Amino acid sequence: MSDEELQRKAHDLDVTVWVGKGGVESVVDELADQLDDRDLVKVKFLRAARGGTSTEELAADLADRVDAELLRTRGHTAVMH
Repeated sequence: MSDEELQRKAHDLDVTVWVGKGGVESVVDELADQLDDRDLVKVKFLRAARGGTSTEELAADLADRVDAELLRTRGHTAVMH
């Protein structure tokens, strides 16, 4: 699937993983499971998770932990592939 097709699919995707005060560590297994079942997963980073860290940094860290590609971040939401 091309990046363009993935971007189109990502647009209509609902958030299925929320990162809160437990941080990225607490959602690694859930995200990995969801990525096993589907191409794209949308992740929302709540204020409690962000602290002084940017959404981009958190998303990149999470993507590394599950060996996923970070497709994009927008606002406080990231799309993993």
